Amino acid sequence: MQVPQIRMESQFAKIGIETKEIKQSIQQPKADLHIKQPQAEIKMRTTPGKLTIDQSQAWEEMDIKGIFQRVKENAVRGSQKLMEGIARTVREGDEMIEIQNGQNAYVEQARRNANPPPPELNITYVPSPFSVKLHYQQGKTDIQFQTRKPIIDANTRKPVISYQPGEVNVHLRQRNSLKIDFVK
Repeated sequence: MQVPQIRMESQFAKIGIETKEIKQSIQQPKADLHIKQPQAEIKMRTTPGKLTIDQSQAWEEMDIKGIFQRVKENAVRGSQKLMEGIARTVREGDEMIEIQNGQNAYVEQARRNANPPPPELNITYVPSPFSVKLHYQQGKTDIQFQTRKPIIDANTRKPVISYQPGEVNVHLRQRNSLKIDFVK
């Protein structure tokens, strides 16, 4: 026996989607930038240092003297030697007066004048240490400056934006269906 049958055929619906992509571009033009830096003002004042060297003592010790000083020293030395000579003559005269007391003043004076004492010798440094006098007065420097701020001129530019929107199209690509058959 044959039993009736029901046959069903179904077909699902299908959706179709089509897309168009978004297009976007962004460009940023460079900004105009101008910078000026004014020069700073600087003022400087200097007082030079002063070095004083006094070497007169060293010149005197080396016997290098000016004519006026030499004349003055010679006058003093001549006056001193004159006084020493007068004193010696007076002393020798007094010794000759004493001849009556039995002293032989002529022999004594001859011995003394014939053999003077030897001069003293000593090593000295010419000129002596620290005979040159130094004096230094320090100089001064005064610096004044005035800074100046930079002058900046900046012009910015807006970005250039290009935008094309995308699209999405949805459609029914296949309809759904249901087919029912009865078979005996």
